[in-house]
Amino acid sequence: MSINNSTAVNSTAADAPKMPRQIPFIIANEGCERFSFYGMRNILTVFLMTSLLLSIPEELRKGEAKNVFHTFVIGVYFFPLLGGWLADRVFGKYNTILWLSLVYCAGHACLAMFEHNMTGFYTGLFLIALGSGGIKPLVASFIGDQFDQSNRSLAQKVFDAFYWIINFGSFFASLLMPVFLKHFGASVAFGIPGILMFIATFVFWLGRKKYVRVEPVSNDPHAFLVVIRSAILSQGVTRTQSRPGLWLTLLGFALSIAGLFFIPQIGVVAALCSALVLVMGFGGVGAWMQLERVRGIHPDEAIDGVRNVLRLLVLFALITPFWSLFDQKASTWVLQADHMTKPEWFQSSMMQALNPLLVMILIPFNNFVLYPLLARGGVKVTSLRRMGTGIAATGLAWIVVGGLQLEIDGGDPITIVWQIIPYALMTFGEVLVSATGLEFAYSQAPISMKGVITSFWYLSVTVGNLWVLLANSSVKGEAVTAYIQSLGLSVTAFQMFFFAGFCLCAAGLFAMYARNYRMLDNYRQA
Repeated sequence: MSINNSTAVNSTAADAPKMPRQIPFIIANEGCERFSFYGMRNILTVFLMTSLLLSIPEELRKGEAKNVFHTFVIGVYFFPLLGGWLADRVFGKYNTILWLSLVYCAGHACLAMFEHNMTGFYTGLFLIALGSGGIKPLVASFIGDQFDQSNRSLAQKVFDAFYWIINFGSFFASLLMPVFLKHFGASVAFGIPGILMFIATFVFWLGRKKYVRVEPVSNDPHAFLVVIRSAILSQGVTRTQSRPGLWLTLLGFALSIAGLFFIPQIGVVAALCSALVLVMGFGGVGAWMQLERVRGIHPDEAIDGVRNVLRLLVLFALITPFWSLFDQKASTWVLQADHMTKPEWFQSSMMQALNPLLVMILIPFNNFVLYPLLARGGVKVTSLRRMGTGIAATGLAWIVVGGLQLEIDGGDPITIVWQIIPYALMTFGEVLVSATGLEFAYSQAPISMKGVITSFWYLSVTVGNLWVLLANSSVKGEAVTAYIQSLGLSVTAFQMFFFAGFCLCAAGLFAMYARNYRMLDNYRQA
């Protein structure tokens, strides 16, 4: 009997899913890369305000610094589209990550060398946006490639570890870089993140012989964009049917071209991103309306795959308000902290270190305490439920931060300690949305579109920051300003409550749409 039990135990152990040995190389790479990114990003607003933009009148400097910051973030989360396409169709994920990482390193070098040269500094920001944005969807999807159906149960744990290490790097960067900027200057403060990015690239290269590499798919006659184009242009079987999808797509193009006339008000990057969003939105709906017309021209698998991707993109669109609020912790919340009481040694931007610290606490707390507790209570914690709850928690955080702003506007001294409450609420929302969304996006994407779909996930961040730029632009008009003053609110407080309502409405819409969403399992076969 003991022999049989031993055999059963050994069989169970042999059948247990195994962790891929190459995962530590990717995790270590991500930790160093995130230190480099957040190290420069979290001091960017302060550096712009105190050094690079001194030639701009003081009353306009705050708004310009916020515009530069959010334009940079838009670029970071726009270039994933390019990186995802290059990886899925041309070079593969490993080569694209490695080469764009070198571009990333060059961008950091520009920041360190051109601290007093606006052209050189902005060139560095562009290279970092290209490098960081280009590899952003690929590292996450490259992790997913290391798993298959036999060990996919371990994937969410690794994605949680991946997100944990992101915040480990972000925590120390947020805490240390403001100090280095203050005491050693911009060259050192921007140079150290560059060194960390070089280390990240080297560590990633060390694991080159161990990685599973999914080859790019080129010249696929049934690729996503090919099917989309066929559907939009299709005249139907009789070739006499009306084509509402085509006209809707053309309307999107017309609106996008019209939107370019607003470049002077919102900037080139924001206008181009607005144009892209309009084309994608109207084109996606147009293709959906006529997709059934191309059955027989394209296989059912390709058509169903396109329809599933379009459903997924609706979810991503509903997440964009979350990113509108989340990324303002490095701009709006830092500027609010400037008007709060704090120790003399404490820099306003150092408060951002609280966010990654809370992430590192909340991820294990959720996985080992909260989720098991809810499961024992009969509550099924699905990916979609996590994300919907996270969006709502972020909206609540901004109600709190808006209340703090009312106290500041009223002239009452208020300690920066009060910012802990909105940071805690928004970080809880971040863990539920962002950490969950990485694995969700990978699992829902067709095999040939892992990089591109993950880049669409990050594109939602671009759209979120686009909302911020549009909101900032809208309150500059005299009519809007007069309306806000009639409410007895400052522009800052009004925008905080506006964004809170925006996010809570999105949470409600997300929950309603998610109820009918059909989950997929698109991990590769063992």
